[in-house]
Amino acid sequence: MKKILTTLIAGLSLVCTVWAQTPNEGSLSEVAVMTARFNASYDSLLHTYYLKKHIDHSTRHDASVSVAEFDRIPDSVIAGRLKCLHTVIPMTYNEDVRAYIRTYLKIMSNRLDVMVSLCEMYHPLFENTLASYGVPEELKYLAIVESAMNPQATSRVGAAGLWQFMYHTGKVYDLEVNSLVDQRRDPYASTVAAARYLRDLHRIFNDWTLAIAAYNCGPGNINKAISRSGGKTDFWQIYPFLPRETRGYIPAFIAATYVMNYYPEHGIKPHRIDLPAHTDTVVLNQDVMYCFVDKFAGVSAEELRTLNPQYRTDFVPASTGRYPLTLPIEKIHHFLEAEDSIYIHTKDSLSKKPVTVEAVADKPSSRSGSSTVYHQVRKGETLYKIASKYGTTVAKLRKRNGLRNDKIRVGQRIRVR
Repeated sequence: MKKILTTLIAGLSLVCTVWAQTPNEGSLSEVAVMTARFNASYDSLLHTYYLKKHIDHSTRHDASVSVAEFDRIPDSVIAGRLKCLHTVIPMTYNEDVRAYIRTYLKIMSNRLDVMVSLCEMYHPLFENTLASYGVPEELKYLAIVESAMNPQATSRVGAAGLWQFMYHTGKVYDLEVNSLVDQRRDPYASTVAAARYLRDLHRIFNDWTLAIAAYNCGPGNINKAISRSGGKTDFWQIYPFLPRETRGYIPAFIAATYVMNYYPEHGIKPHRIDLPAHTDTVVLNQDVMYCFVDKFAGVSAEELRTLNPQYRTDFVPASTGRYPLTLPIEKIHHFLEAEDSIYIHTKDSLSKKPVTVEAVADKPSSRSGSSTVYHQVRKGETLYKIASKYGTTVAKLRKRNGLRNDKIRVGQRIRVR
């Protein structure tokens, strides 16, 4: 990811601060690497549609946390809090973990508005998907370490998306990557791929901590570290033989888990940012250009880019496959009403000379091609409520989704049309 000069200066300043203030000398370089990675992803995140609209609010909270106050907290208190989380993955506490908690509290104190709001937006998807593949729920915090919850994040080595998939690993887990589409940036598709990959890594090592470490550096490097350690299979025992970034990866994950659960205890009181928590997905059957969705359905191209980060241009090549388009829920009806106009104008623009986007007097009342519409189940919803919302019946919903009864779960995708 390209960084402007001011970002580089800020990053170097922060690294110097970490070197000067962190008490654990052994983990300095690892802290600096992970901190720079987080800041790079976060800086890019601020350019997205919703955050640009609300960026003024991101510094209006009470961030009274200070390094001096944290340094006065006994180790026993931090360790006790980590034990209270009752996670499947051991929340080991040591000097390295403390150094990362200290650093995260410092860099997160004026960024937590964004992090908490993004967690509210993405965590229902993460939790449902991870659970469906037998992956511990706490791994939802791994996306903070990987990308600062930024679907558009790109690392210096080319990893992309919320879960930072490299090209070849993404392809292995069925993520399409070409000149028009990059599903590594698709929140839903990439989360499914991450859950599958983590499950496979756990099957290899039979240890979730090693699986997480392998997610960062690859199973080959973990096997090398195990061999060099004399066959030990505990992360902290093979720690000295791991790549530098991986040595900091597990402590950073534990620290992120701690901070996202205990930030109120450190005087951080974030405001919630108005992010698009309520969206639905329309599966397209024909090509679509964003400019016509903007004109006929009232969703700006900039908002569409934020909601659909997997598309590399303002064009969805749906004629080559069934691709989804995520829209604010209040705009779904407008899109369906204007669907034919959007398709027709897109087709004309692609096959003829560029057309001017103008209002169209007549909107076809019937659609020549039907779109598939999905609804993501939210807390408190039932099949009856969903059926009423979309003007259909429970029986039809059950038939379309192959349901044997009326039981549905939060985060489940229900086909409604």
